[in-house]
Amino acid sequence: MPQLMTNNPQQNESADQEQGLATRVRANQQYLTTHLQNTYDFIICGSGSSGSVVARRLAENPAVRVLLIEAGGSDEAPEVSAAGLWPANLGSERDWAFQAEPNPQLQGRSLPMNMGKVLGGGSSINVMIWSRGHKNDWDFFAQEAGDPAWSYESVLGLYRRLEDWHGPTDAAHRGTGGPVFVQPAPDPNPIAPALLEAAGSMGLPTFDSPNGRMMEGDGGAALIDLRVCAGQRLSIFRSYTYPYMDQPNLTVLARALVTRIIFEKQRAIGVEVAYEGKVHRFRAGQEVVLSMGAIQTPKVLLQSGVGDEDELKRWGIPLVEHRPGVGRNFQDHAGPSSCLWEYRQPLPPCNNGAEATLFWKSHAGLETPDIQVIQGEVAFASADVTARFQPPADSWVLWPGLVRPRSRGYLRLTGPDPQNPIEIHANTFEHPEDRKAITQAVELCRELGSSAALRPFVKREVMPGPQRGPELERFLKEATISVWHQSGTAKMGRDASSVVDNQLKVYGLENLRIADASIMPRVITGNTMAACVVIGERAAEMLKTDHQL
Repeated sequence: MPQLMTNNPQQNESADQEQGLATRVRANQQYLTTHLQNTYDFIICGSGSSGSVVARRLAENPAVRVLLIEAGGSDEAPEVSAAGLWPANLGSERDWAFQAEPNPQLQGRSLPMNMGKVLGGGSSINVMIWSRGHKNDWDFFAQEAGDPAWSYESVLGLYRRLEDWHGPTDAAHRGTGGPVFVQPAPDPNPIAPALLEAAGSMGLPTFDSPNGRMMEGDGGAALIDLRVCAGQRLSIFRSYTYPYMDQPNLTVLARALVTRIIFEKQRAIGVEVAYEGKVHRFRAGQEVVLSMGAIQTPKVLLQSGVGDEDELKRWGIPLVEHRPGVGRNFQDHAGPSSCLWEYRQPLPPCNNGAEATLFWKSHAGLETPDIQVIQGEVAFASADVTARFQPPADSWVLWPGLVRPRSRGYLRLTGPDPQNPIEIHANTFEHPEDRKAITQAVELCRELGSSAALRPFVKREVMPGPQRGPELERFLKEATISVWHQSGTAKMGRDASSVVDNQLKVYGLENLRIADASIMPRVITGNTMAACVVIGERAAEMLKTDHQL
């Protein structure tokens, strides 16, 4: 993207440096991908919020040769870089465009399961929200893994090291100088602070950030922490990997589909890749790391013979390791996107168009918030309720989501070929407690929307309106969509259904680790990008320690 010269010498120098790096990156990567090697020390499959971190941390050692493989293409698109254009990525070539199976709990609807298929993965197409997860999430991870290194106290120190926080000083929780620029939504739309005022009027505490004390207790409301600067997206790929792509030891191979892991007995020795119309095989001198997300990672494991033995037999796939948990424990955040009000006077969206949030409990007996509400500054609704309610364009939403779902889904192959689609049985709201919780979340949104603080922004409530019983159930079934936080399908733990141990090594196999949201024993309380960065950092630490790098 061309840089305009200004009257500020420092800005001009920064622009020159960026242009110089871009020129070096293009030349270096063109050479490296034209002269692909047969063997690399480490092969990282997937350039999303975990894979980009692992690749960067390993490539910091100039003696280590790293191959980072991405199924998608370039992230150089205005829909990626401009924060407010993120919805245009959904359904585009930068989206895997997975589709869940028809769900009887949603009137037989098949929810789109959007996931990033582009350099940067989800961090290049998401809503740019930085959400660390609740203290109880990380302590649960540590309990499941039998390892205090996964505890909240441990990862809090990691968050402080990796962040470059531009908000109110909070030395106990925030750090500066790391690769991850984070700030509270700057100059927000007036409706965002009004939501915090509304929450306060209802007895919910408000905080400077959703990523400090707020997520150590009962929850509350805050302006959202964003990975946005001057209106531009900051993907994890751009923050971690891109600055090292001018180095000779880091090869980034885009538009390359990993189809299979290559094993010698129980040892991963490389990967098979579809690239430029041919099948290529790359050998890993040290390890293979799968970071393709909670749908594609288990799919490749299954295609490679790692999974439930009976399931693999259905498709004639030779068994390498019986791991019945592969593709199981599927979790996602979901909710009706359309608690929607018409503006009294239209206001333009700011930043990413979603600048305030709250986490709260659907009932007082819970230890951790189980519902989240995100304020959106434009109309955003499922096709079904849009057709029924026909909301005006000048509308805003409160989007309630269930962040501690009890429902669990699973994935199944539909054939042995990498081009065969994967079946996603999301089972959204299958558990009756989930349906109760999301109903409470909708009621909370309606109460917020009718508060005195938000009244100046409301001409009328468009939907759902004062519905009860079967009519409200119908609304929930028609309005619910995925919040795109697919997780859990190769979980970390110590029971028979676990896929990886506390070191992220796949049980029963050598030289194979997983670093992405699929290792989460349960989906975290909030958006998953930040937690995936921590998973990537932890994986990189383990690799460097084990291989004495």
